[in-house]
Amino acid sequence: MQDRARATRRSLLEAAAHLFVEQGYARTSINEIGDLSGRTSGAVYFHYSSKEKLALAVVREQFAAWPSLADRYATPGIPPLEKLVALSFDIAKALRDDVMTRAGARLWAERRTIDVAIPTPFAIWAAAVTRLLAEARAEGELADEVQPSGTATTLVCAFFGLYDLTEEMADREELSDRLHQWWLLVLKALQARPEPAALVARALAHHQPAPTGNRSRRPGSSGYREGRAMTRSSP
Repeated sequence: MQDRARATRRSLLEAAAHLFVEQGYARTSINEIGDLSGRTSGAVYFHYSSKEKLALAVVREQFAAWPSLADRYATPGIPPLEKLVALSFDIAKALRDDVMTRAGARLWAERRTIDVAIPTPFAIWAAAVTRLLAEARAEGELADEVQPSGTATTLVCAFFGLYDLTEEMADREELSDRLHQWWLLVLKALQARPEPAALVARALAHHQPAPTGNRSRRPGSSGYREGRAMTRSSP
């Protein structure tokens, strides 16, 4: 029973995420979420008492996964700046391919239209980037004038600004290309002995994006229907 309830909640989250990405929070209704997931609006309210709670669950689902990305680079021997660049490409891939990640980013951007406090990932990531820059300083990788804490905040803001503007101005498939170009510029200022092209190439060799499974499939596709066939009748 618990497994069926979890599967139902997952299908509702995925349906909501797809609709939030496609048409935004304000234009998405509970009825549409129920229809896309193959369930009733009553089932939606059974698991999530409001659209705000459902949006919050989508955001938490996205942000909960991000800190774990850094754990995949815990193996000793990878220089800190290479870890930082590789992690940024992990996040860029999730923002391009993973519907839950994309929905969370859109909901955060639309947070002023949602009657619930939307958590932010930026403090977590600024702390992580500060730590990597401090390690780079200790290993002699960082230029003398670069201050880890302030620079970390600037890098995080610039990265998400790059994502937002790429979404608005160009096809999302171009995000990794634009990120590559961005790092070639930024590393000239960050590195004690600049070699941006070589560092990015090494970072991409470490880059091991996590599989997204069927998260990018829109509910209603054959793959999605097969995945939720056993839970079709659950509340």
